Amino acid sequence: MMTKLEAIIQPSMFEAVKSSLIELGIGGMTVTDVRGHGRQKGHTEVYKGREYTVDLLPKVKVEIVVPDDQVDSAVGAILKTASTGKIGDGKIFLYKVEETIRIRNHERGAVAL
Repeated sequence: MMTKLEAIIQPSMFEAVKSSLIELGIGGMTVTDVRGHGRQKGHTEVYKGREYTVDLLPKVKVEIVVPDDQVDSAVGAILKTASTGKIGDGKIFLYKVEETIRIRNHERGAVAL
């Protein structure tokens, strides 16, 4: 089986997370700039003398699919490199993946990763 790992992290932590995943041999990833909030609920800023609330903060979503035997090491690498210990560090979500198919040559399963 395979697992899809989706990590929502601080943009400033992306390069370190990417490097740590590549060191594990995980080269295939999808990265998206996203905005959102969790418990930190945003913050207040002042622009041209007016105060306004920024409630959707910039984040980076990193998506990878790995064989089940690599999940713990991938999660550990992200936790180690993305954690500051402060609110807003992000979240990791894990999903089971039934099948992977490479479109180019129709390979299936972990070999298609």
